[in-house]
Amino acid sequence: MKALTWQGKRDVRVETVPDPKIEEPTDAIIRVTSSGLCGSDLHLYEVLTPFMTPGDILGHEPMGIVEEVGAAVPDLQVGDRVVVPFQIACGNCWMCLTGLPTQCETTQVTAEGMGAALFGYTRLYGAVPGAQAEYLRVPQAQYGPIKVPEGPADDRFVYLSDVLPTAWQAVAYAEVPKGGSVAVLGLGPIGDMACRIAQVQGAGRVFGVDLVPERLRRAKARGVETFDLRSFDDEKELVEAIRDQTDGRGPDAVIDAVGTEAHGSAAARMVQNASALLPRKISGPMAERFSVDRLAALYTAIELVRRGGTISLSGVYGGMADPMPMLTLFDKQVQMRMGQANVRRWSDEIIPYLTDEDPLGVDDFATHRVPLDEAPEAYEMFQKKRDGAVKVLMKP
Repeated sequence: MKALTWQGKRDVRVETVPDPKIEEPTDAIIRVTSSGLCGSDLHLYEVLTPFMTPGDILGHEPMGIVEEVGAAVPDLQVGDRVVVPFQIACGNCWMCLTGLPTQCETTQVTAEGMGAALFGYTRLYGAVPGAQAEYLRVPQAQYGPIKVPEGPADDRFVYLSDVLPTAWQAVAYAEVPKGGSVAVLGLGPIGDMACRIAQVQGAGRVFGVDLVPERLRRAKARGVETFDLRSFDDEKELVEAIRDQTDGRGPDAVIDAVGTEAHGSAAARMVQNASALLPRKISGPMAERFSVDRLAALYTAIELVRRGGTISLSGVYGGMADPMPMLTLFDKQVQMRMGQANVRRWSDEIIPYLTDEDPLGVDDFATHRVPLDEAPEAYEMFQKKRDGAVKVLMKP
């Protein structure tokens, strides 16, 4: 089959690799019909290279048709149309039963000290072959895949794999009071969708911050009060501008949908780039112990949120030696929640919104649809924010 493989920093290639096979009775094989390109994939493309191995198959946002089912998968049949969550979880352990499948005790990558295994996401999360491919082996298929109806295009459902539950959890963790205010930092796919979810769940005011014109226009067209970072000389001006809209206090909640790729510390960027150039035997252990993030978005969130407010982190961070302004966090009495989205915890709440009325705008959420053969060009376009790229879907 064809699959997109990682070969090095900013080097991904479509190659022919062996077809996946059933390896465990809880496996299923799906023929991928759509697969998303996620902002998290750019971390592998740019920042997390010490944890990658040449030949790794990328991607974690698939949907498709079931082609083969293991003997211990009672609820799937060949021909079923399914969305596959980005995390791999059993559904039966204590963590799964308490709504934390991203911490699944069956698939935890204990050798690396990490949570549940993820598709296409470094050795830290199990080095499981990913979904930017023609076919995908799905472990723990007795729980993971979400069956969806025939009829609507893939765009209606594919975001159940990651974008929708990640944005949904971001809003849930933000605990925006009814009629309250929330600021979303970063209007990429997750930030854009978080704004939409906050609106349908009753937020009174939703502020969106970005510096990409197309992203700002998309959010503004849906009623988000947008702030263009390029219009401010520094963070303090931005913070004051939003505070002026919230009686001088700041918003009730801030969602950081940017993560470690934020524009900010040149020194942190230099460290990230240097670690990617080191020999693999050195760069991996060094990154695990001494890695740092570019924390511009998080620092802005801490400064911006009102006293007693909540910060919700959905942007990916990977640093192990990051300085945190604990005095400010403590003094402002800030609550903070974060983590990978627990897809199956939220999917049943989200599905009622995936109707012909399309309140979340999923049917036209993608800005680009490309064949798998053009995936390397799509990565470069998305990484450089060219051609208005906000969300890319690949069609194997």
